[in-house]
Amino acid sequence: MIIYPAIDMKGGRCVRLLQGRAQNLTDYGDPLVMARRWAQDGARWLHLVDLDGAFDGAGGNLDAVERIARELDIPVQLGGGIRTMADVELRLERLGVSRVILGTAAVENPQLVRDACRAYPGRVAVGIDARDGFVAVRGWTERSQVRALELALRMREAGVEVLIYTDIARDGMMQGPSVESTAQMVRESGMQVIGSGGVSTLSDIDALRCAGCAGVITGKALYSGAFTLRDALKREEA
Repeated sequence: MIIYPAIDMKGGRCVRLLQGRAQNLTDYGDPLVMARRWAQDGARWLHLVDLDGAFDGAGGNLDAVERIARELDIPVQLGGGIRTMADVELRLERLGVSRVILGTAAVENPQLVRDACRAYPGRVAVGIDARDGFVAVRGWTERSQVRALELALRMREAGVEVLIYTDIARDGMMQGPSVESTAQMVRESGMQVIGSGGVSTLSDIDALRCAGCAGVITGKALYSGAFTLRDALKREEA
């Protein structure tokens, strides 16, 4: 299991949002500085989110993404605003990103997912952000009529191997992840699932590992000091 420290970016800054709401924002400074910190603490991967891209498709944090991907000797995965093949190519070929995460596009343009998987096998993940069992899109601002598991099975058929599953109601709330729904996603999708949303203790990481997750994304807990990345990383091989 891999621990993914999260670096969410908005306006070129590292921030955290509460339940994805842009008005509930805490600023943590330069994303590159934060990325260096997690790298120094032993992170094997970084999870980057371009919030400007997620909300409006602008991709306003790509300079920061490139600096992180090029300077640090660890792979990064990136989501947010990736809605065309040109977007995929830019991030994988020019910016140095190791894996892109498609979210809104997986619902609205599944052909893009198929094309990206063919062009870049093993380097395309899909982010499934769920509220009450349904997929949310466009930076969590809209709820679709597609059920989370239904989308996961479609994406498996399209060639996707990795899912990032987030329970929006838990994200940033420090109330623990939705272990039951995540475990169901692992069992019924048959895919590598990275759990996300609500991780607040080391026991939460243990629970997601026991649920069969291939990885866990943690953000708020690290930034608030609930636990250290070094302690979380010990769970990778526990």
